[in-house]
Amino acid sequence: MKCNKVTKVKPLVETRYLSLYEAEYENKIGNARTWTIASRKDNDTIQKQYFENKEDKTDGVIIAAYHKDKKKLVIIKQFRIPLNNYVYELTAGLIDPGEDARSTIGRELLEETGLTLVDVIKGKGSDKVYVSAGMTDESLAFVFCTCEGEISDEHLEDDECIEALLISQDEAKELIQSEEKFDIKCFLVLQSFALLGEKLFEE
Repeated sequence: MKCNKVTKVKPLVETRYLSLYEAEYENKIGNARTWTIASRKDNDTIQKQYFENKEDKTDGVIIAAYHKDKKKLVIIKQFRIPLNNYVYELTAGLIDPGEDARSTIGRELLEETGLTLVDVIKGKGSDKVYVSAGMTDESLAFVFCTCEGEISDEHLEDDECIEALLISQDEAKELIQSEEKFDIKCFLVLQSFALLGEKLFEE
C-alpha cells in the first residue's frame, strides 16, 4: 500500500521549549499537501530525523508514582496557561541536556512533589510513547515508580502553580467520576488505580 511521503519541513516559529514546523508531503494518491507540527526539537534535529534517519530521541518523562508507605498514588493539580485553569496530571518534565530518563524522574518528582524516587518498576510503562501524534512529535518515557517522603512545594519553579496530592484507591474512584479537568494520561492511570490499587505497581 502506498503511503504519504514528507518532502520538505520548514520552521514557522522557533522558541526555547516549543517550535512550529510546516511539513510538505505527497499523499497516497500523489496530491501535494501540508501539515503543521508542534515539536520540542530544533530545526537541525528535525531535518536529520526526517531526511537522514536520525534517531527520534525521547523528549521527556511522565511519572506514575506510588507512595508505598502511605499506599497512595501521586498526582498533581497544575495551572496550565492553554486551559487558563487547573488540570489533574501526573508528574512530568523534559529531559535536560546531559540527563538520562532516570535522573529526570528523580529531579521532576522532587521539584513538583517534594518526594524522593525509590525505585523504577521494570516491566511497566514504555521507553517512548507519543502524546498527540496528530499535532506533535513529542515523546515521553512513561515510567512507573515508587517514592517516599512528605509532600512539599519548596522546590517548585517560579512559574509552576502545582498542588501535589496523594490519592487512595477509593479517592481515585471518586475523582474519575467528577467533572474536574484531567490530562488523559492521568485519567487512565487513575482509572487503572481505582480498579487495581497497589497491584498496578507490582512487577
